[in-house]
Amino acid sequence: MRRRDERAGRAGQAGSTGRTRLPLRRSLLGRLLTVSALVASCSVAATAWLAVQTTSVAIRQEQGRNLSADARIYDTLLGYAAGHPDWAGVSGTVRELARESGRRIVLTTEDRQPLLDSAAGSSPAAELPTQASAVVDPLSVDTVLVPDAVPVGTDRVDPRAVGPFLLPAKERTVLRRAYARSTECLAGMGIAADVVDSPSGRPWVRFVSDGADRDRELKCLSVGGAATTATEEKALRALEQLADACLKRQGRTGVKLNLDLSWDRGYGQEGADVGSSAPVPVPETGITEAEAIERRMAEKKAAAAGVPTDGAAQARGSGYDRAVAACVGSARREQLTAYVAAPALLFIDGPGAVSVPGFDLSPANTARIAGVTALVLALTVGASVIAGTRLVRPLHALTGAAQRMRDGLDSAPVPVGPDNEIGRLALAFNDMAAHRTRLEEQRKVMVSDVAHELRTPLSNIRGWLEAAHDGLAEPDPAFVSSLLDEAIQLQHLINDLQDLGAADAGALRLHLEPVSVDDLLGQVAAAHQGPAETAGVTLEVATAPGSPPPPPVEADPVRLRQAVSNLLSNAVRHTPPGGRVTLRSYVTEGGDEVAVEVSDTGSGIPAGDVPHVFDRFWRAEKSRNRSTGGSGLGLAIVLKLAEAHGGTASVTSTEGQGSVFTLRLPATTGGDAERPRDDEETAVRP
Repeated sequence: MRRRDERAGRAGQAGSTGRTRLPLRRSLLGRLLTVSALVASCSVAATAWLAVQTTSVAIRQEQGRNLSADARIYDTLLGYAAGHPDWAGVSGTVRELARESGRRIVLTTEDRQPLLDSAAGSSPAAELPTQASAVVDPLSVDTVLVPDAVPVGTDRVDPRAVGPFLLPAKERTVLRRAYARSTECLAGMGIAADVVDSPSGRPWVRFVSDGADRDRELKCLSVGGAATTATEEKALRALEQLADACLKRQGRTGVKLNLDLSWDRGYGQEGADVGSSAPVPVPETGITEAEAIERRMAEKKAAAAGVPTDGAAQARGSGYDRAVAACVGSARREQLTAYVAAPALLFIDGPGAVSVPGFDLSPANTARIAGVTALVLALTVGASVIAGTRLVRPLHALTGAAQRMRDGLDSAPVPVGPDNEIGRLALAFNDMAAHRTRLEEQRKVMVSDVAHELRTPLSNIRGWLEAAHDGLAEPDPAFVSSLLDEAIQLQHLINDLQDLGAADAGALRLHLEPVSVDDLLGQVAAAHQGPAETAGVTLEVATAPGSPPPPPVEADPVRLRQAVSNLLSNAVRHTPPGGRVTLRSYVTEGGDEVAVEVSDTGSGIPAGDVPHVFDRFWRAEKSRNRSTGGSGLGLAIVLKLAEAHGGTASVTSTEGQGSVFTLRLPATTGGDAERPRDDEETAVRP
C-alpha cells in the first residue's frame, strides 16, 4: 500500500513538473527566436553593407575604366591632330575608338559646330553635355589627361607636332647610318646604347645606363658626325625669324637657336643681356653630336680660364632668357599652326546617355530602406514564432511520455507528425516504448519459465528423497539412476542459462582454429547414432558426388559441435519412427560462406510459429511436456553461437513435411590468413 502511494506521489510531482513552463529566455522557443532575430539582423546589415561596398567598388572601377578610356581616346586624337592639318580623315579613327570603348565620341569646333559623331545614323543623337570632356589642341596639351604620354615641354606643344622639321626619307637614312656608327663605337667601349627615332624622323642615341663615362660617350658620338640636315636648317632659320620679330617688338636683339631650341647668348648685345644659353627643352629633337661636343669643350675651357659659370650668367641675364623663351614658344606655335589641325572640342559619353547616374541616398531612400528592413525583421520573427511553436509542441509530448515511463506508468504512443526530424524522433520513441514493453513481458515470462524448469527436476529429486527418508522407497540402483537423470537435466538447464548469459554480456570465450566442417558433422552424427536408432530415425551425412569439400572455417570446435548437436537432437526428437534426418555442408553461391544444413522429415512447424523458433523458452508444444520438448533454450543457444562466430541461423519449414535448419559461417579466405593461436581466446561482444 505504501509503495502504491509513493508511486502516485511521484506521478503527481512529474505531472506538475510537466505543466510548469520554462522561462522564455531558457526555452527552445526563446533561443530560436533570439537566434533567428540575430541572424536576420546580421543578414540585413551584411547585405546592406555588401551592396554599398559592391556599388562603391563598381562605381570606382567604372570611373577608373572611363578615365583610362578617355585618356586613350584623347591621346589618339591628339596624335592625329599633331600630324594632320585638318580633321577631314579622322572618321575611321573615331569610329574605331568608339567601337573598342563602347562609348559615343563627338568632335566639334570651338563654337560647337559638329565635325564628327560616332553615333550618327545609328539612333537619335542625344544632346551634348554643357561641359566638353577635353579640348584637342596639339599646341596646348592637357597634361592631366596624358600623364603617361611622351613628355610635353613647358610650352605644352605636343612632341608629335613637328611641322617643317619632318625629315624626308633620304635624310633619315643618312642620319641613321651616322648614328649606327656611333652605337658601334659605344658598343666597343662596353657602353650599351640604342638608336631610336623621334617624331620628326631624326634618330638619336638612347643610353641603357646613365652611369657611363661622358667623355667616352662624346668621343663615340663625334664619330658619326651627324650634322643638322638641310630640312632642319631651313625650318630652324624660319623659326629664328619669327622669334627675332617677337624680340624686336620688345626692343631686344635677335637670337641664334640650336636644333634643340636652345640659344647662344654670346650672339646678343653687351651688358645685362649677355650670357650663356637657356634651353627650351624639346627632348624629341635632340642636338647634334658636333654641337654637344662644342658645348662641352667650351664649358671646360671657361672653367679652366676662370670664366663665370652658367649659373652666374643666368643670374645676370635672367630677364633676357625669359623673353627669349617666351618668344621661341610663341614662334613655334605660330610656325606649327599651318601643319596641325585646328582645336576641337571632344565629348565622350555612354551610348545614348547624357550623364552617368549617381548614387542618391536621399531621406526618402533612407526611409524606404528602413521600412524594408523592419518588414524583413517582422516576417522573420513571425516565422520563427510559428516554427518554434510547432517544434516545441511534440517535444512537450515526448517529455511527458518519458516521465510517465520513468515512473513505471503505462505511456500511450506519442502522436507522430510529418516526416521530419521531430516526427522521426516521435516514431523512434514509440518504437522504443513498444520494445521496452515487449522486453518487460519477455522478462516476466522468462522468470516464470526458469522457475518452472527448475521446479520440475527439483520437485522430482525432493519427492524421491522424501520417499527414501520415509522408507517408502529403497535406494537401489534404479532409484539412484532416476535421481542422477534429474540432476543431469537440472545441470543442462543451468549450463544453457549460463551460456546465454555469457553471450548477452559479451563474456562468451571462443577458441578459434581452422575446423573441417565435414569432419565435425561426422563426429556429431556418430555421437547421436544411438539415440536416433532407439527412436527409429535414420541419420545420415550427405555428400555431393564429385564436389570438393567445403573449405575450413575459423571456429571454436567445441561451441560449433554444441550448436550442431542442439539442431540434430531437436530434429531427432521431432521426427517420427521411420523418418530421416540429414546433415549436409556446402559453399554458398557467393563463395564467402559455408552452410551447414540439418533437415528432417518430421511434423514441421506451423507458419505462425516459425518467427519464434529461436526465442528463449519457446516450445511448439504449449503444455511443456518433456517427452516432446526440452527446456526451450537449445535453439536460442544455437542462434547466439552462430552470431558469435560472425554467422547466422535460419529455418524453413512446411507443416507435415519437415524442417530445414541452416547455419551460415564465414569461410576462410586463404591458408595463410591470420588467426588467433590455439592458446588465445576471443571475447565475443553482443
